[in-house]
Amino acid sequence: MVLDLSEEAVARLREEASRRRISVEELIGELADSLPAGDPLDAFIGCGESGIAEPFDIHRERSEMAAGRNATTV
Repeated sequence: MVLDLSEEAVARLREEASRRRISVEELIGELADSLPAGDPLDAFIGCGESGIAEPFDIHRERSEMAAGRNATTV
């Protein structure tokens, strides 16, 4: 495998590998192993789920917030 990296990136990799007393290849392997497996979209979907099942009307919410009311507060 050939990677086309900037001189700055190569220098940073060399410095970190030296600091850890491992090879640059080992460092890149560790970095690759720390990446999440699978599709990153799967990890994102649902991360902001509120648990509210009814449809959300952004226009109504904005106008009620502007009027100083929150439609979800009872």
